[in-house]
Amino acid sequence: MSVATLQRFPAGPDDRASPGALTPLAPAHRLAAVDRVSGKVCMVTGAAGGMGAAEARLLAAEGAAVLVTDVQDVPGENVAGMIRELGGDARYLHLDVGDDGQWHGAIDLAMRLHGRLDVLVNNAGIGGGEEAITDVTQEQWDAVTTINATGTFLGTIRAAEVMRQAGRGSIINISSVYGLVGAPSGASYAASKGAVRSFTKAAAVQLAPHGVRVNSVHPGFIDTPQTRWMMSDPQVVRELRDRTPLGRIATPEDVAWGVLYLASDESRYMTGAEFVIDGGITAQ
Repeated sequence: MSVATLQRFPAGPDDRASPGALTPLAPAHRLAAVDRVSGKVCMVTGAAGGMGAAEARLLAAEGAAVLVTDVQDVPGENVAGMIRELGGDARYLHLDVGDDGQWHGAIDLAMRLHGRLDVLVNNAGIGGGEEAITDVTQEQWDAVTTINATGTFLGTIRAAEVMRQAGRGSIINISSVYGLVGAPSGASYAASKGAVRSFTKAAAVQLAPHGVRVNSVHPGFIDTPQTRWMMSDPQVVRELRDRTPLGRIATPEDVAWGVLYLASDESRYMTGAEFVIDGGITAQ
């Protein structure tokens, strides 16, 4: 696709930056589309908005056929529809990542439609919300770990079944900087993202002989619909910027470029790696 075509994959109405946060990169700073994943079939979970939508749009702009999945059907359909309207190949599928039966159905659909699955982005996730570790209830813990950790586990093993047979594939698990370091709040979230990090390494070692790569992505502070409740506060944004050496809040597009790299053959010698996209937070 041309540069103009790539630039026509805009953010949806729910993906615009909050007051006080950095707006998406201007077109002059974007890379030209060079079909870096042309011919690949990619599935992205949690793709109805935020990072997942940005990842789906960029993968499609770079030549992939994309399965957009989420439990939010209307915005998910809108993301897939926008991609198709702009000349991309996308289809929406309802997928609750904590339901193994739905995972079987999603993988079966990919195989029926395309005969292959090359890339899975385990992006779906939710926050914990609790302020202190003593505030965590088992109900909160189970809800967060079911989506963030169990969902990643189920997606990885179901995708691996078909990728292993094909002798190729890339599985990209979205963790967090709080999967690497301690969090001042949100214990269940940090635990779930730490689980994603460690599980990714185990999967990478076990699937490498079959040609399947598994890597984790660790975003820092990012402006998405899920974080809009705090990113709409200019004081909070200033505090987060001050904690980030590069001095700004990430956009979903910042993470999407990293996902694109891991989905492409450019990263063919990377597996079990921690791809940190945090503006330097964990370097301190």
